Amino acid sequence: MHDPSILKEGEWFYSFNTDVAYGVAPRVGIMVRKSKDLINWQYVGWAINGLPAMGAQYITSKGATPVQGLWAPYIMKAGSEFRLYYSLAPTAGRTSAIGLLTSSSIDGPWTEKGLAVTSENQGPGTNAIDPSVVVTPAGQHWMVYGSSWDGLYEVQLNPATGLALTAGDRGTRIARRGRTNGLVNGNLEGPEIIYNPQTQMYYLFASYDWLATKYNVRVFRSTNPNGPFLDWNGVNVDNLADNGPMILSPYKFENHGGWQGVSHPSVFQDNGQYFMAHQGRPSVDPAFMVMHVRKIYWTTDGWPLVSPERYANVEQTPIAAAEIAGNYDQIVLTQTVVPGFGNEQTDPNLSVSFQTTLSPNGTINGDPNNTWSYNAPWIELKWGGVFIDKLHVSRERDWENKKRSTLVMSGFNGGGLAIWMKKKQ
Repeated sequence: MHDPSILKEGEWFYSFNTDVAYGVAPRVGIMVRKSKDLINWQYVGWAINGLPAMGAQYITSKGATPVQGLWAPYIMKAGSEFRLYYSLAPTAGRTSAIGLLTSSSIDGPWTEKGLAVTSENQGPGTNAIDPSVVVTPAGQHWMVYGSSWDGLYEVQLNPATGLALTAGDRGTRIARRGRTNGLVNGNLEGPEIIYNPQTQMYYLFASYDWLATKYNVRVFRSTNPNGPFLDWNGVNVDNLADNGPMILSPYKFENHGGWQGVSHPSVFQDNGQYFMAHQGRPSVDPAFMVMHVRKIYWTTDGWPLVSPERYANVEQTPIAAAEIAGNYDQIVLTQTVVPGFGNEQTDPNLSVSFQTTLSPNGTINGDPNNTWSYNAPWIELKWGGVFIDKLHVSRERDWENKKRSTLVMSGFNGGGLAIWMKKKQ
């Protein structure tokens, strides 16, 4: 499983994803799975059989050869119509197409509607793959897309057709990455854009670095659907810098080999609870891709953060302050910025856990200068009375130790660095 896009229809969550397989060549046609609980998934099959004719014809008409696989689909519903966007790339270069398939049922059959955005192997612009669409409260449709090349672009769509509002429009760049010695600092792709009516803000989730190793999730926000999108420090992310916060990156808890390649998110909600789904690659065999689903929580000032553990529908009974004290595996999510796309990206740079003790007397690691205080569901860790980490506390399955439930914490320090903690049993 790679590049999921999830939509709930009726009692089922449907996941559409890139054509991918382990150890064999995958069939072409966008893989489909469904689940009622986000835990147990049924494999449905393929949305279509083979490459869509319109996308393949566009690429061949430009003298390129399409790859035998569809990447990074995006599923949405507009009125009574289901819209399934696909990405078709060439074997080399960036002569790509984001096409649209439509159906009156999420189970298909799917009909080609047209090409939403295309790219060519010369001139300005980015690679036309990895689409995501947000619908504003006023009914506007905006698509964010892009991979490598020149960042992420956003184009307005016609709500009635699902295609570009102005034919041929490739949109405007809204995000770039930093450079070191003239080289781009790794990859930028796999955007997901949503609107949160509670905060009344638009959130742009972006994938940094190489998909099999350092792949990590950044998030930016804006009061407007087409930006500018700002980082933790209020800086416009259409700049030559690496921006944060980073809310998910390769990690390793105790008693597990670790997970890498944890990005290309699908962000969705059910009855007001937001979730993030993404690929995860076990470090013992990173060619093996599975889907992780995590709960999203929102800070009091409107930033999303994700659970350190995958969703398992653990009952969220009240957590008293007396239960907080104990030993924890703590992870500070960091990622080394290395310029380039090839050999520079082979190390997943796992953030490894270390032990932190929250004592019953309110001290951290036995040091009276470092203290913790709890006001459910938030805990504050104060370091030297100066630096404060604020984390959300919940119950979740301890996957690494095969325990049904433990306490987990996720939050930020004052500089926007993500902090995870998991209580040891």
